[in-house]
Amino acid sequence: METWFYEVVSIDGDYANLKRTDIESDELKLVARALLPAEITEGSRLKYEMMSYTLEKY
Repeated sequence: METWFYEVVSIDGDYANLKRTDIESDELKLVARALLPAEITEGSRLKYEMMSYTLEKY
């Protein structure tokens, strides 16, 4: 199973815009907040693995 890394670029109500950080990309992915950890803020780093988002500890 693949692992992808994202940064929360912005939060707009019930959705968040995520940007991939493990590859060079300018595309944003719109994701429902219900699928993300409750404690995210703009700038949070996330790991997507096994159909689940988790906060990256750094």
